[in-house]
Amino acid sequence: TMLFGVPTMYHRLAEAIGTDPELGEVLRRARMTISGSAGLAARDARILRQHDIEVHQRYGLTETLINCAARFGEPIVDGTVGPALEGIELRIVSETRETLGPAQIGEVAVRGDNVFPGYLDDLEATAAVKDDDGWFYTGDVAEIDESGNVRIHGRKSTDLIKSGGYKIGAGEVEACLLEREEVKEVAVVGMPDDDLGERVVAFVVARNDAPIHEQSLIDHVARQLSPHKRPRQINVVAGLPRNAMGKVQKKRLLDG
Repeated sequence: TMLFGVPTMYHRLAEAIGTDPELGEVLRRARMTISGSAGLAARDARILRQHDIEVHQRYGLTETLINCAARFGEPIVDGTVGPALEGIELRIVSETRETLGPAQIGEVAVRGDNVFPGYLDDLEATAAVKDDDGWFYTGDVAEIDESGNVRIHGRKSTDLIKSGGYKIGAGEVEACLLEREEVKEVAVVGMPDDDLGERVVAFVVARNDAPIHEQSLIDHVARQLSPHKRPRQINVVAGLPRNAMGKVQKKRLLDG
């Protein structure tokens, strides 16, 4: 038996498993549990692991035959989807499509036999995302660590924040904020700013109506990541807008 789900589902399981012993028993019957479509929060992975449930992450798109990075049967690095699968090349590129080094945030580019030949009857759309060397530019934002593990931060259109000359992955800031016990859910976006270009703004849902001290969260990100990645604004909300799959609809947050 295999259970495949999105991070929102596993987050809700992690929230509930501590008070529902039967839930853990049911999940442990699965031969494998897999998360995809977005990055799984490290905190959720750790909580489930404490109940002997190891969630494997994978990364891929329809254009790459679903899988192009995963880690199965090897030590899992929380917050990453593992390395590129054998036979698949994966790199992180700048806006000019130059290859970036380890721990630098940019767009994911993939090349291999798994990459699609093009969109049906749409040469223009194909040319926009695929070059003559066979590289497919996914529109996803990520970084690769020294060991080759890929850390997904989200979509280029909504999750790459350009603030004060820095490129900041929204997913990295979200993962940092989710480490706080009082934070149940969070979504980070870049809002227009006259000085910075974009400012980092976090929409936070409190766990069990816990008090949220905005400055404490801002300082936490500054300490754990870097001062330039800290949210300039914290908005406490009752819930986050989601689609039918449970993914946060950040454009609705940006539109107010």
